[in-house]
Amino acid sequence: MIYLDHNASTPVRPEVAEAMRAAVAGLGANPSSLHREGQRVRAAVEQARGQVAALVNAKPSEVVFTSGGTEGDHLALVGGAWALRARGRRVATSTIEHHAVQGAASWLRELDFAEEHLDCGPAGYVDPTAIDDLPPDTTVVSLMLANNETGVVQPVAEAAHRAHELGMRLHCDAVQAAGKIPVDFARLGVDYLVISAHKLGGPKGIGALIVREGAPLSPLFRGSGHERGRRGGTENVPGIVALGAAAALAARELAATSAHLRALRDRFEAGLRAAFPDAVVHGSQAPRLPNTTNVSIPGARADHLLMALDARGIEVSAGAACASGAVEPSPVLTAMQVPRELAVCALRISCGRPTTTAEVDAALAAFAECVPRARALTMAGGPA
Repeated sequence: MIYLDHNASTPVRPEVAEAMRAAVAGLGANPSSLHREGQRVRAAVEQARGQVAALVNAKPSEVVFTSGGTEGDHLALVGGAWALRARGRRVATSTIEHHAVQGAASWLRELDFAEEHLDCGPAGYVDPTAIDDLPPDTTVVSLMLANNETGVVQPVAEAAHRAHELGMRLHCDAVQAAGKIPVDFARLGVDYLVISAHKLGGPKGIGALIVREGAPLSPLFRGSGHERGRRGGTENVPGIVALGAAAALAARELAATSAHLRALRDRFEAGLRAAFPDAVVHGSQAPRLPNTTNVSIPGARADHLLMALDARGIEVSAGAACASGAVEPSPVLTAMQVPRELAVCALRISCGRPTTTAEVDAALAAFAECVPRARALTMAGGPA
């Protein structure tokens, strides 16, 4: 199998798996205990906190460990908005946010908050000047750093500046960006930033929310003072240690990894365009993650092409991972005003650190074989 779905999840790196195994075997005490063994476990947690902080240029005290990106987004958007409810009960999200952010916003609507939307242009890029037109009772704005489907990198630093000028806070989902491009919490100027281990060579079920000092935050999990009172519950020590190890490796190898991924992406896109000149790469006119291609080949419906590729050992995604196989247009592509007949043909190909040139070439050969068959099936109206 050739795995080209790294935006959905990355394989756990061997070094990370070993760090996690050692933590499971040797760090059994509660890190909140004051005895010697408990403090040894606490030291491991704090080492990982420093490693995560270093990856995103934050202070260790700003790092809050969570169960992953979804919890981090909920804690930031819901916890931030709830803490600021006396100022206003309105939030704003971009139309290309991940389902985790959309879910957090829907929860707020159930709590009688209003939601505004920041529209996305055809290039996949959100215009940060739209923040200037938000109602004055807006308290938290959500804008992701890099879109999980198209890879388009958003103008987060300018958005944060504009939000702060109006007394608003900025939440940024950086789950897809961390480990692929530099993520600088201090320079971005955001108030809340979220990462997840399984997108950068770590295990599923662990992530982090970085909270700027002084940013309001009401905890979702209560009853204890863990994570400086920001997230109740005994820490997932093996997961935290693994996230720290993955973050340290990602920081050390970032430049080389980014160059490697960009070369693979460009090779794939050039080969695909040579074989299919009518192929449309969505978001290609905007800054993108170095590993991500979202492409529509007219007449080859995504579910037909995905299944044909899968049968030949090529693993990709139709739109976002949680919507794989769907024939309805991706909400992201709809927000980009991509015509429906083209949007239902979109596949996402996302390379990772282990991906090789030979695998990209094999994928291109598989596309050359599968696209004519997918087009024929689409024209015939056959099942996926």
